[in-house]
Amino acid sequence: MTLYDLVAPGLDERGDPRYRIADIRAADPLGADALLAALPAMNADADIPALVVALRTLVPDPDRAAEWSVEAALAAMRDLGILLGSLKRHGVQPVAAVPEVLPVLELLGRRTDMVPRDTVHHYTTWNPLGPRQRMYTGHPMEGHLQEAVRMAFPGLVAALDTCARIARLEPYDPGFAVALDRTAHHVQSMVDSIDFTVAHVTPEYFALTLRPYFEEIEVAGRDYLGPAAAQVPLWLVDLTLWQCDRSHPDYDAFLAESVQYSLPSWRDFHARHIGGVSAVSKLSAAISWESADRLPPQLEASARALARVLKILKTFRARHIGIARKAYRDDLRLYEEGSGGAPIALLRSILDLTRDNETMVRRTTGGRPVAGSRRSAA
Repeated sequence: MTLYDLVAPGLDERGDPRYRIADIRAADPLGADALLAALPAMNADADIPALVVALRTLVPDPDRAAEWSVEAALAAMRDLGILLGSLKRHGVQPVAAVPEVLPVLELLGRRTDMVPRDTVHHYTTWNPLGPRQRMYTGHPMEGHLQEAVRMAFPGLVAALDTCARIARLEPYDPGFAVALDRTAHHVQSMVDSIDFTVAHVTPEYFALTLRPYFEEIEVAGRDYLGPAAAQVPLWLVDLTLWQCDRSHPDYDAFLAESVQYSLPSWRDFHARHIGGVSAVSKLSAAISWESADRLPPQLEASARALARVLKILKTFRARHIGIARKAYRDDLRLYEEGSGGAPIALLRSILDLTRDNETMVRRTTGGRPVAGSRRSAA
């Protein structure tokens, strides 16, 4: 049982078919179970003819695919997608090799309101567990990496709810600190996920064996990235906490490219909050209006809660950049950029931005005691 399985009933009740994880995992609309069980052997042998035949075998009739539920369409994209990535890993553009897959990819993209190829959600959260698990290599470390992403998914879903609440509140409101504390609890799963990855996936395995399967492919004249872990949108939490008005052009450009790989409801979240006022800016403005020696208790609580959640984000990013540096060091890397399209320099920049905001918030009360106490601690 995974962490996801413990919270799945709550997600299922949201009404979005993309949260009906058990149904998507169980679906096999292409009858692909047996064929995909042999995929790791095909990849180990770099058997391009077999991969082409496998993809051609699974391409459904578009009229039949048009009748599928969203859950079945997501499962079909998952199963076609792992063959797309396999072919590209061996130097073949899959749509060029199997042209009949193009209208199906476009149809499934429209049916699911997502990009016309598989994403990190298809590869991890919507992937069956156990004997039916779809894998490029079949190696235990690949399974651990998939599980690490699954660990983070429920917390991120919950964090978006609390972040939406933060965006509606002001720092003087008691609910502001409460929502921040709940967000901190939810995003802790990202730190747990990265720690799990460090413990179970070596940089060498990722860089040399798995990373080549996440290459971009061309679909109808456009390039689409593979199912990269960078598509797990921690940046949606950044958005309401600090990024919407305290960002950097390089990060903004990266997010503009990344948002298309998100779930539809997450893209809507981004569109609603991109022009908002961040929690950091609201807190800074509120404190600037205070002339007394002591901050009001609620404002103090909001500042401390915001510093806590930013510290968790900083911790995650520091550990992430540590992994990335090992996987993309000069004597190991095969690529200049990460699987999500970000170079190490951008990861460093995002860490610096997160740290700067956390430091600024932490210092807001450094010289001002909490109301009712002799001195506040930074």
